Amino acid sequence: MAQENIEKLERPDAHFDVAIVGGGMVGISLALLLAEQQGLKILLIESQSMAVQSATQPIYSPSFDARSTALSWASRKIYQSVGLWDRLQLHLSDITQIHVSDRGHGGLTRMTADDADVEALGYVVENRWLGSVLLEHLNQSKVEVHMNSEVAEFKPLSSGMQMHLKRGDSSNSELENHLVEASLVVIADGAESQTAQKLGIYSDTTSYNQTAIIANVELGKSHNGIAYERFTDQGPMALLPLSDYDGQHRSALVWARPTEIAEQLMASNDADFLHSLQKQFGYRLGRFKNIGERGSYPLALGIANEQVRRNVLLMGNSAHSLHPVAGQGFNLSLRDAAALASIVQRAREDSRPIGSLEVLEEYYQEQLSDQRNTLMFSDSLTKSFGRSSSLAALGRNAGLLTLDLIPGLRQRFARFGMGMSNTEAKHG
Repeated sequence: MAQENIEKLERPDAHFDVAIVGGGMVGISLALLLAEQQGLKILLIESQSMAVQSATQPIYSPSFDARSTALSWASRKIYQSVGLWDRLQLHLSDITQIHVSDRGHGGLTRMTADDADVEALGYVVENRWLGSVLLEHLNQSKVEVHMNSEVAEFKPLSSGMQMHLKRGDSSNSELENHLVEASLVVIADGAESQTAQKLGIYSDTTSYNQTAIIANVELGKSHNGIAYERFTDQGPMALLPLSDYDGQHRSALVWARPTEIAEQLMASNDADFLHSLQKQFGYRLGRFKNIGERGSYPLALGIANEQVRRNVLLMGNSAHSLHPVAGQGFNLSLRDAAALASIVQRAREDSRPIGSLEVLEEYYQEQLSDQRNTLMFSDSLTKSFGRSSSLAALGRNAGLLTLDLIPGLRQRFARFGMGMSNTEAKHG
């Protein structure tokens, strides 16, 4: 895709096969997967600017915050299929072991890459690097991009959807208006999607009454590729291995706490924050030396009350948002994207309209089991380890011990976390 295609659409009125609303990691990943197909016209609509730089200089953008992402084995296979895995590998950290513990109750289990017979259980990448690589490949693709644009309204057509786009910088009162049509509109602009709400599609949201604190932590000793998941009565924490930087050992922290406590932690100075973190986690990684910029976001389980209708499909957090306890949200969305790309290709080969309800229901039914299993796994894990009663603690402890004592069960658990339980045949 030429640079001028990122900066503007030369045709004010155009028809596309697929229009994707949302230029975050899920939206761009879907666009790149679809762009592998010959003759498919794809439009990506993003409300923010999307700076394009060399991926040797990772960039920050409103769509790519300070968080890190744990990529599953299935996600690796998907990114290999579009030719960007080699680039991503420049700044990835392998997860060779997952260490799960229950603070104060003795339950402990370890899952290793050997358990699943793979070289790594997963990979940790900083979102700024993943975002930069995605943008680099987007700039080289045939995808057309409409930046600083929002869908003002939809008009259903017999063979697709017409969208009225308003485009312009928020400081500019003179907004450009465009009409574009698409056979299929994919909405992937985040949780509580305003775009979906314009179509009367809302999310059923259940708050966990928790806030996740995210930051990068400098460690006293090397993590050796181990991801730590530590459950406490007031919420889980994860420390994910990051690549060393300038001789410093680093892990990415995701720490879920009751919202009131999280606010206090966010307001504390670095020394007090590290003291609280050390007290909760212990010294398996030595003494924590430094903490990077902290961010936070509220945690909730959100499920759209409608994922597909004729010519419209929801994806990513617009379709389902999960607790980050098991790092499953983005990987699930990436599997959804790969499944949709595959079904679009089959529909085109069979000369079926890609936006027809028949085709989109085929996608939904194919992914429903994966979505339900992943959401149930994440939600039940969160609720189980959030209970403070002795009976609940006993049950958790027994569960962790069972995983540790029965290697076959531990292997199945590990493979589920890698996104391989339902998708290995399709994406592996």
